[in-house]
Amino acid sequence: MTRSESHPSAPLRPLFRSWGFWALLAGAAALVLVFVQISGIANGPQPSAGSQIGEIAGEIKRSAWRSFFGLAPKPVEPQPLPASTYLGLAAPVLGILAIVLAGIAAALRENWRLPSYAVSLGIAAIVFQYVWWIALLVAGVVLLVTIIANLGEIFSF
Repeated sequence: MTRSESHPSAPLRPLFRSWGFWALLAGAAALVLVFVQISGIANGPQPSAGSQIGEIAGEIKRSAWRSFFGLAPKPVEPQPLPASTYLGLAAPVLGILAIVLAGIAAALRENWRLPSYAVSLGIAAIVFQYVWWIALLVAGVVLLVTIIANLGEIFSF
């Protein structure tokens, strides 16, 4: 017995015409984008941590000396935005889109499985991205505190 025989008023629809399917697809894409962003695949090769810390410390030293001698701060040159910036915006937007599409699917009384999976994936993408940024902020604060604690060694001759 097929679905159309058991419920004559509910015709079979292809899966890609279902709001729940598109919600699930958006939630899965959001989660994949978050993991791509976390893995750093889109960022490309980065210099070593030691050279980055050395550059930060050198910039702090140059800025302090310029300030000490009363010179104007060095003008900041605009930098192009990296592709990872757009990944950081696209992932939560897709997560929210998945939740909205799942709400539409639930309002249209589609099968509950796809919308509930989509809501789970969308919320997971948003939460993972939030936790990732919190972890980066904590690591950045620890790095800055370490640099400031060793500022005396930077200025020693």
